[in-house]
Amino acid sequence: MSLEILDQLEDKIKQAVETIQLLQLEVEDLKEKNQQAQQANDELRSENEQLKGEHNNWQERLRSLLGQIDNV
Repeated sequence: MSLEILDQLEDKIKQAVETIQLLQLEVEDLKEKNQQAQQANDELRSENEQLKGEHNNWQERLRSLLGQIDNV
């Protein structure tokens, strides 16, 4: 093998290593963003359940009031 071919191979290996390192950083960043999105999703689900409960309470109160009006 000539020295030129070895130099080309070395350059390609360095580029591959740099690309792998950049991709690993990107994967870590995406994992963090995914975790944040999952946390926000969980918070929204919790809030949604709370609002559903409040909605059901209001419906029951309204039904009760309408029932009282019907009895009059």
